[in-house]
Amino acid sequence: MNNDHALAETAYILKNYDIRPYYIEEFGRIKKVYANSGTYALKTIDPHYGIDFIRQVQFLYQKGYNRIVPIYPTQDGRYAVYERNNLYYLMPWLPNDEKEDRAERPVQMFRELARMHTISSRELEISQEAREEHYEKTIRQWEKDEEFLEGFIETCENEWYMSPFQLLFCLYYNNIRQAMGFAKQKLEDWREKTKDQKKARMVQLHGNLSTEHFLYDDKGYGHFINFEKARTGSPIHDILPYLSRYLKSRPKQSDEAVEWVSTYFRYFPLKEDERLLFLSYLAYPAGLLRTAEAYHMQKTKLDERKQVQKLQRNYWHLKNTEYVAMRLEEIERQRKAALEEAKQKAEQEGAQS
Repeated sequence: MNNDHALAETAYILKNYDIRPYYIEEFGRIKKVYANSGTYALKTIDPHYGIDFIRQVQFLYQKGYNRIVPIYPTQDGRYAVYERNNLYYLMPWLPNDEKEDRAERPVQMFRELARMHTISSRELEISQEAREEHYEKTIRQWEKDEEFLEGFIETCENEWYMSPFQLLFCLYYNNIRQAMGFAKQKLEDWREKTKDQKKARMVQLHGNLSTEHFLYDDKGYGHFINFEKARTGSPIHDILPYLSRYLKSRPKQSDEAVEWVSTYFRYFPLKEDERLLFLSYLAYPAGLLRTAEAYHMQKTKLDERKQVQKLQRNYWHLKNTEYVAMRLEEIERQRKAALEEAKQKAEQEGAQS
């Protein structure tokens, strides 16, 4: 809500831009600023993120990617203002009107993400030691999880009367084992695939992918905001967190999630090693295992009903994820079969001519 103090404080910061606000609205860390020269968004961030994220945005601009809400420089050329232990940066306020069906927004977002990854893509040297270290660290954790799983299921089965949580966990056991086995196999395949590779593809990651961070301008074009966690990394690290959050829901066959990822793959196909690692991480039931560990290690008596509900939600997540992973695998098999068929047909035609 607007007040004289907030307006005066904002006006003091905006002097750096030669902007004189006459009204503001507050939305958490963002202030909507009304001035004679236009409507702006003034964002407050932790100074620790500051300069690095601005560098990331400038890098994308230099690469020719312009679907980012621009950050305005101050009169003396700075892209942020430090004031009272906070960093402020200024952007235009986008109307963000729905120009299309709401369901179309994630599709557009994944299409733009693919374009951003394509433009910023580059090959970087990765030592075999670094790959092996990553593999060993992951596999050690998964072997610990497997050891816990076997010990916990044995504890449950040895009870005279299982608790509701233990009974439910026993019912879920086979599904958990299958998910862990699938993830581990994909990780092994990734290791084999990359054993002779000296480089890996890296892209500019958004770092906090969300439809709330994808806004429409007055022409209906989508733009990314909130690059405060942007960094360089494998493209899968933008997709995985978004999918994981989306699939934390009641059981459903999420064909829309399959469509989003497929849209992304059409514009920015993953390499085989990236695809294997993506499926491995996507399928691994980490949340379910951590919930069971917390229950097993409880120092004080936990609320049984709440723990059962949490376990059930984790299981739904596992099943939702399983559906997406299996559909993506099926689509990839069909794609490879079609390519092989086309190759054989071309060879036959070549032999006949």
